[in-house]
Amino acid sequence: MNLKRLSILTALFMALLLIAAACGSEEAAQDEEGTEATGDVSEGELEIFSWWTGAGEEAGLLALIELFEEKHPDVKVINAAVAGGAGTNAQAVLASRMQGDDPPGTFQIHGGAALNTGWAAAGKMEPLNDLYEEEGWTEKFPEDLINLVQTDGQIYSVPVNIHRSNVLWYNVAIFEEHGLTAPTTFDEFFDVADQLQAAGVTPLALGDRGEWTATHLLESVLLGTLGADKYNQLWTGDLDFDSAEVREAMENFKQMLAYINEDHAARNWQDAAQMVANGEAAMNVMGDWAAGYFTADLNLEPNKDFGWVAPPETSGLFMVITDTFGLPTGVEDPEVVKDFLRVLGSVEGQDTFNPLKGSIPARVDADVSKYNEYGQKTIQEFNESVLTPTLAHNSAAPAGFVQQINQAVNVFVSSGNVDQFVQSVQLAQDEHIK
Repeated sequence: MNLKRLSILTALFMALLLIAAACGSEEAAQDEEGTEATGDVSEGELEIFSWWTGAGEEAGLLALIELFEEKHPDVKVINAAVAGGAGTNAQAVLASRMQGDDPPGTFQIHGGAALNTGWAAAGKMEPLNDLYEEEGWTEKFPEDLINLVQTDGQIYSVPVNIHRSNVLWYNVAIFEEHGLTAPTTFDEFFDVADQLQAAGVTPLALGDRGEWTATHLLESVLLGTLGADKYNQLWTGDLDFDSAEVREAMENFKQMLAYINEDHAARNWQDAAQMVANGEAAMNVMGDWAAGYFTADLNLEPNKDFGWVAPPETSGLFMVITDTFGLPTGVEDPEVVKDFLRVLGSVEGQDTFNPLKGSIPARVDADVSKYNEYGQKTIQEFNESVLTPTLAHNSAAPAGFVQQINQAVNVFVSSGNVDQFVQSVQLAQDEHIK
């Protein structure tokens, strides 16, 4: 291993530790529409590593595994999901295993920087261009999505879903009771929040016991204040964090924090979402895995019990999170892994997994009728919106930067010191991005 590759791997390993937060008796046939999983008959063992242990996400994963086992009954599947920390615990375990040359058969990884400047740059992933060509996936996944899983023309993973990071959820009954409309601009948000606060209702629920959730709120504020182009310039180094535009965003963020629940530091993201579900708070900004939580865990109905809009000034902008799986270098049964990726990347696989997970399919030819009202609307908006990467979930920037901004954001939630924030994050941008 050359020194450059070793240094990349070591840096990634340290950053992730800090963040912690098929042989079948029959071969699956591909129909003329390409909706069935394909692949050679294989046998062996498959370890699937993820952090999907919650109700909706675990149900989706187990359904996907069941589908794979139907097609490859002679493969022993090991579900190596690691709970806790919204994935940070799993990432720490994964870093240790990858550093020790003990990779799982395949593992969950967000498309973007987490994959490309992480394990792919460290030489720990095998290219999948041949598999994409064999399955015709370059025509079935959006080009912008494929760009999130490739580096220098080499494709390193297969997207199984799409989540939207920038969503503002609200309690329908509270808004109807007070005659309010869901806000779509910052001025509207602050006006609605003032009215709710005056009526004794907590306007905005936050659960930042996990270090990433306040950053999750901030990324939507950055996107809404800066717009897509300038937001993206933060991740190329063409716009400084110590700039007038970011300072304006931080003032908006500071003002929003004036409306959060006092016990935010003792709650996680599910707790914050449940405050909205229970009527203890009116709004919450969270990714659309919250839709899965609302429906699968709390048995709520879209547009009846909970509603949603894009956070202030982000209508028409879609902050993408995609969960992907690839082929680590050095696994014992690479053909088995590829068979799993074929299932995962098929229409059948995606439409088995995503309705349970609360996400939408990565493929453009999935069966829309299998998704609920929220899913169908999100599929439409994904196809019509400008796509941007997420900061909080390791798509926009390297892991080391994300860790440093998480720390800076958590300090800012307590201090509200804009100068201190932009100066510390500017140093991180200079170190990791420029």
